[in-house]
Amino acid sequence: MTRMTRWGVTAVLAAVTVVSVAGVVTAEDQPKPLYDRLGGVYSIATVVDDFIERLLVNHTLNANPAINQARAHVPKAGLKFQVTVLVCEVTGGPCRYTGRAMKESHQQLNITEGQWQAMVVDFQKTLDKFKVPAKEQGELITIVDSTKTDIVMPATSQR
Repeated sequence: MTRMTRWGVTAVLAAVTVVSVAGVVTAEDQPKPLYDRLGGVYSIATVVDDFIERLLVNHTLNANPAINQARAHVPKAGLKFQVTVLVCEVTGGPCRYTGRAMKESHQQLNITEGQWQAMVVDFQKTLDKFKVPAKEQGELITIVDSTKTDIVMPATSQR
């Protein structure tokens, strides 16, 4: 090979190597979905079970007659199942939530800011109980917070 050809081949190989190294992303480089970091559906179901049990005895939520009426129509096991599937999906798992939208399922409950905050406190207690790491807790809280406008009635409507 001539000197020019060798340099050309070397330059092309170097360029290909740089592109290959820069363009190759291994599975180790990509962060695991939140679903996997939470331990999958069984771990999510365990956390949801504890969380729903807390909500069922929460005095602030129980003071809302609309919530009590809804509880009479929605079996506890069904609620736990739907919440588990929803969390599974929104955290990147294989589940597909087919239940009602947040706004539709909460619009008649007249949930106030105070009741929302009581729910958040219970959620935090559950996450702490199961020692969910801070990073994952933050991601979950962000997901929950993204539903707030669909769940909490506007301050002007609150009594």
